Amino acid sequence: MLYLIPRSFHRTALRFAHRMRHRWRTLAKTPLAGVSVFVTDMEGRLLLVRHSYGPGGWALPGGGVGRDEDALLAARREVAEEVGCALESAHVFDSIEETISGSPHTAYLVTGRTQDHPRPDRREVVDARFFPLHSLPEPLTRLTRQRIDDWRASRS
Repeated sequence: MLYLIPRSFHRTALRFAHRMRHRWRTLAKTPLAGVSVFVTDMEGRLLLVRHSYGPGGWALPGGGVGRDEDALLAARREVAEEVGCALESAHVFDSIEETISGSPHTAYLVTGRTQDHPRPDRREVVDARFFPLHSLPEPLTRLTRQRIDDWRASRS
């Protein structure tokens, strides 16, 4: 149904919704949960996306975990929605308690592989590409840089 809305209008609405969500979280302080997904291809390259909203820069695919939703299911759903890829061999390798927009937040860090090529929806995600770990693009968002450092540490 949302695909009946022109892309440019949809992206504008997403930017507005992102700002409103930030303000709501600041006021309500509702506990939240989300996933950050480390998707690699068969060559070991890492998938990064650029959203049409938010701080700009390259980020990990991911998003919110729904009420009563398992973190692995949320990770698979987010990767499929954002870039059209199937996530294989997924597992949660860490969880972080943090504060985002003034609200308590549990971040589940999930890793997995895909054999698919990313196909960004050009609405929420405007670009999606695999990058070799020794040559990640700039700018990375602050949170993405922290998450990648954690992921690299867990692998060694």
